[in-house]
Amino acid sequence: MKQEIERKFLVKNQDYKVDSYKSELIKQGYLNSNKNRTVRIRISDKKGFLTIKGKSNSSGTTRLEWEKEISVKEAEQLLLLCEKSVIEKTRHYIKHQGFIFEVDEFFGDNKGLTIAEVELTNENDFFSKPNWLGKEVTGIENYYNAFISKTPYSKW
Repeated sequence: MKQEIERKFLVKNQDYKVDSYKSELIKQGYLNSNKNRTVRIRISDKKGFLTIKGKSNSSGTTRLEWEKEISVKEAEQLLLLCEKSVIEKTRHYIKHQGFIFEVDEFFGDNKGLTIAEVELTNENDFFSKPNWLGKEVTGIENYYNAFISKTPYSKW
C-alpha cells in the first residue's frame, strides 16, 4: 500500500485557471467516512475508482492509500449506497516549478469552496507557492472531502 503525502491550501482567486493544462469533472461519495478509515467511490474522466484511505498522521500530511479502478457502471451503483451526499467538483491540473497542483472547484452545497493540493515525495519537500495559493489547511478535517460530504460548505 502506498503512502499519500500531500498538503492542502485554500485558493485566493481564479488565476490558476490560466495555467491549467487539464480539467475533469469528478463525482464522489463515501461508503465510510470515519476519520480512521475512509472508503470512497469516484467517477472521474469516464473511469470508476474505489479508494480506501487510512487515518492521517499528526501533521495531516501523510496517510495510507489504496486505490483500485472499477467500471463506471459499478461506481454508479456503489454511489447509490454512499452516505448522505455526493460531492461534485471540477479538478484542474496545474504544473508549477516541478510540482503538479490539483485544484478542486466544488459545486452544489459546496459551491464557493476551492482547495488546492500538492502531492509530495516526502513531508519536507520544498515547493514554490503560486500566487493564487492561500491559507494552508493541511490536517484541518473541515477541508477533507469526507467531512464536506456530511457538512457542506454552505452550512458552515
